[in-house]
Amino acid sequence: MASSPDPIPSPRRFRFSGLWRRWWVKALAVLALLAVAAYGVLWLLVIRDLPSVDQLRTYEPPLPTNVRSTDGTPIYSYARERRVELSYAEYPPLLVRAFLAAEDKTFFEHHGVDYPGLAGAVVDYASKIGTGRRAKGGSTITQQVAKNLLIGNAYSPTRKLKEAILAWRIEDTLSKPQILELYLNQIFLGRNAYGVEAAGHAYFDKELDELSLAQMAYLAILPKGPANYDPFRNTDRALERRNWVLGEMLRNGFITASQQREAVAQPIGAITRRTPKFERIGGYFVEEVRRQLIDKFGESARDGPFSVYSGGLWVRTSLDPKLQEYAQEALRAGLLRYDGARGWSGPLKQVEIDGDAWQSALLNTNIALDHADWRAAIAIAREGDAWQIGFADGETGTLPRGNALMPQRGTATPAFGAIEPGDIIAVAPSGGQYALRSVPRVSGAFVVEEPATGRVLAMQGGFDSTVQSFNRATQAMRQPGSTIKPIVYSAALERGMTPASIIVDGPFCVYQGARLGQKCFRNFSGGGSGPHTMRWGIEQSRNLMTVRAAATTGMSNVVKLMKDMQIGDYSPYLSFALGAGETTVSRMVNAYSVLANHGRWHAPSLIDFVQDRHGKVIWPENWRACDGCNMPEWNRKAMPRPPLRGKQVVDAMTAFQMVHITEGVIQRGTATVLRDLKRPIFGKTGTNNGPTDVWFIGGTPQMVAGLYMGYDTPRNLGGYAQGGTLAAPIWKAFAKKAFEGVEVLPFRAPAGIRMVRIDRGSGRPVYGTWPGFEEAKPAVIWEAFKPQSEGRRAPRRTGPAPAPSATAAAKRAAPADSDFLQREGGIY
Repeated sequence: MASSPDPIPSPRRFRFSGLWRRWWVKALAVLALLAVAAYGVLWLLVIRDLPSVDQLRTYEPPLPTNVRSTDGTPIYSYARERRVELSYAEYPPLLVRAFLAAEDKTFFEHHGVDYPGLAGAVVDYASKIGTGRRAKGGSTITQQVAKNLLIGNAYSPTRKLKEAILAWRIEDTLSKPQILELYLNQIFLGRNAYGVEAAGHAYFDKELDELSLAQMAYLAILPKGPANYDPFRNTDRALERRNWVLGEMLRNGFITASQQREAVAQPIGAITRRTPKFERIGGYFVEEVRRQLIDKFGESARDGPFSVYSGGLWVRTSLDPKLQEYAQEALRAGLLRYDGARGWSGPLKQVEIDGDAWQSALLNTNIALDHADWRAAIAIAREGDAWQIGFADGETGTLPRGNALMPQRGTATPAFGAIEPGDIIAVAPSGGQYALRSVPRVSGAFVVEEPATGRVLAMQGGFDSTVQSFNRATQAMRQPGSTIKPIVYSAALERGMTPASIIVDGPFCVYQGARLGQKCFRNFSGGGSGPHTMRWGIEQSRNLMTVRAAATTGMSNVVKLMKDMQIGDYSPYLSFALGAGETTVSRMVNAYSVLANHGRWHAPSLIDFVQDRHGKVIWPENWRACDGCNMPEWNRKAMPRPPLRGKQVVDAMTAFQMVHITEGVIQRGTATVLRDLKRPIFGKTGTNNGPTDVWFIGGTPQMVAGLYMGYDTPRNLGGYAQGGTLAAPIWKAFAKKAFEGVEVLPFRAPAGIRMVRIDRGSGRPVYGTWPGFEEAKPAVIWEAFKPQSEGRRAPRRTGPAPAPSATAAAKRAAPADSDFLQREGGIY
């Protein structure tokens, strides 16, 4: 059988086999396979995990939270990264050119990657493998944005690849101005400054448009390493690099030769590192605000978009800077007055000094006294009869023996000999040298509140927040002593007593069971003085009358009112009627504000509202602006009134009665030191057992303020220490300044109150005579009664009734009580 002929190969197959035999075809195929494999490896190692650049469109850098006072003045900034975000148009063109000259001259020409520079960086990296040295950057500004915002600063060759790929993508996503805006807002420039605006303040205390060309050029060298170009430690190196940038600006046509010569001739002119001045305001207040914000929004970015240290919040507080200053000054002066004769209290802190690194040791303590001209200093070394001391700004000074002769507390040894190297001490300038000062060991707190709203206007929680961070206004639990008595008597008034009720000031004992036995109470001054009115008992702060009134009222009712006013949650024991229960000065001031506000309770608040970085109010919820509320008229109608907030915890008439009674404490009671302020003031002094604490709380219709003074670890203040002798004078020093220019207003009586003339001693109604307004202790006073609760007395008639006409004439001749009150401008 004949075999079949071989199939004829197709021309296409012939051509392919022919091409495959050629070496260059095989080479191309191998290269293609290598390219695919390389891309696969690149995708697996680099591209697969790259972040999306789309997030840069909505990127919001971490911004500090800015705190403002009640009038909008900046008072503090909570920041771990100091940054001020600006738009590209807000950056001076000359400053932008300085950064381009220093970092990326061809920025507006390349597409994210400078290939010659990248190749140079790769070669430099290869040459330094195994040497332990780091290769030069070779990154464009776009690559730096990718590194800083998307992939981090890990040192590896793959990071450079990621930078290059992301830079290309960024250039496809954002415009050149948008990229520069991101870069200038987020670059770290030292001194905890992120972004150029923050750096301008950190190094020169200037806005960007106030910087000179030389200063702009200095800022432009800092991205390479702020520590390398410190203006004080590395001055020559910083000047050399700054002048190089100025030369690059000249070569690129950014500036003229005359501008360059003028800038080169200038010194750096940087300021020393220091805390912004406004951050010395209200240290205890702003720390309490910080705690509340962290509880509400969290601390860092992982806690949410409105966190304290990265959310860029704008916080409007109720702080009044003037009142804060007055409260701070008054409390400090009172503490120094009490503590002054007791000798040097010792160093504020003791630290180790490592060679010449005393400045960093001092800075790490965060102690920065701001009282008068006092300064915190570190004892460096003793040189004969003088100590060399250093300050946070790097300056040094001398503390001679003659300026440190006060005895160390508890000894007869002069303080000069007790100082040791590394002691942080308080000093003040004295004739070109420095003199030792003593920060008091006794402490205290002062709070000022607006009774109508509960807004806290000032808060001082100790002598100095940088020395004593513990906020005694809100954190120190102390026994309020006699300042609790108006609350006890308010409960009695709620249960039917009146200001004229007679209470016996005499021995009072209760049986407390087999274990505790008999408990007998006593007055501060000893024995009793017989029956007196409730008013007299409060004015003279009589303990025996207070516990008797509490027992009559029922301690369960008394402690319930204390709980309702949020003073504390106590058991129904009579000792709590004399202030044995612990509370804070903030709670007590708020309780007195309730009395001044007709019994309506508001939670004490330090924050008015919080805005996000774009200005939207995010707290309180459902907050609404009252547009036009500061206008004299509103749509030609009566001004809109905000809804009543808070809750009624005390009857309005009861609250007024207690305010009216405690006005007598100032006129003739335990706080007569305040009488010459010549305005309606209510209040109460307090002195607890020991005495370990002294108090005064009181105020006017516009503001209520209170303070206590005592040692953190309670101990005896001395037998002479009383609220009227120590605390009330501090309150007076505050009030003299705080009430200057404030309208003198009487306390307004609520509807239903009856003002009746009574005999001050007996409490009985009086007819035919009038209160003596000019007398300190008039026999007849006006007293406030609830309807149908005042005492009654039938007029005694000794003869026949007068004729009708005569009776009518007598009525017309006798002035009515209401007419008299109006004519005298109110009531006492």
